[in-house]
Amino acid sequence: MIKLITALSLLLVSPVLLAQELVPNELKTIPIVGGKTPSETAVNIGRQFLGRPYVPHTLDASPTEQLVVNMREFDCTTYLETVLALTLAWHDLADKSTNAVLLDQSFRTFLTKLRYRDGLINGYASRLHYFSDWLRDNERKGLLTDVTKELPGSLSVAKPLSYMTTATYKYPRLIDPAILKQVALAEASISQQSFYFIPSKSIRQAESQLREGDIIMLTAARPGLDMKHVGLATRHPDGRIHLLHASSDQGAVVITSYPLSDYVLWHKGLSGIRVARLRPATGLATAVVQVGEVAK
Repeated sequence: MIKLITALSLLLVSPVLLAQELVPNELKTIPIVGGKTPSETAVNIGRQFLGRPYVPHTLDASPTEQLVVNMREFDCTTYLETVLALTLAWHDLADKSTNAVLLDQSFRTFLTKLRYRDGLINGYASRLHYFSDWLRDNERKGLLTDVTKELPGSLSVAKPLSYMTTATYKYPRLIDPAILKQVALAEASISQQSFYFIPSKSIRQAESQLREGDIIMLTAARPGLDMKHVGLATRHPDGRIHLLHASSDQGAVVITSYPLSDYVLWHKGLSGIRVARLRPATGLATAVVQVGEVAK
């Protein structure tokens, strides 16, 4: 009878909460092989999730905004954030042999910082929905750097954003007028800032200067939307850059079978890329202190 009650109790636990409870055990099964840089470590960690299923909307299962931790299934954004948070947590810990519980605590801290404006969970609109906003906020926190401008073929452009507020049927939380207004204000703020991107035709030119573990944000061709997809750069033995990502087309975490430049050219909904790079490990402790000060 006790076993039956336990089984029934588990069935009543939401998949998201169950995934959260399983994270420390999950961490024990993920061999973290550190690279020379956090970016290289990110690729090592990212490869551990190859084959995990692509599942969208895992952050929206709860009616209230809370930190969702799920290492069993990903969309492109949650995959990237999970890999980066694990990377930052591992490099932040002085004792690399520390137990999974301490690593999990640091991981959750970094995941919150990456996913939410100023590293604070304050409702649905505090989540960094647009990747332009995500990039700007995490660069300000000192966790990463936008290096697009430094790469060959980059161009400065401005693009008004309105995708979420003009497609509210895709975002049920926007039925609340207060949340809709907050998202609209975020769109207006992002729209006022120009940014650099590398057009599809110029990616091959910039490829030699991309690094293992660079954060690749694929810009959208459609009006009102900044970025449509995201992943990590990984260099193959032939020297070409491929994309390590959670793919909706293939339904899993994969590495593209063809180079990044071809991938972008062959997907008509994409216009180019933006590139960011994790800060060196020596700068992470300072970044954490700065974010903590902002959060007070």
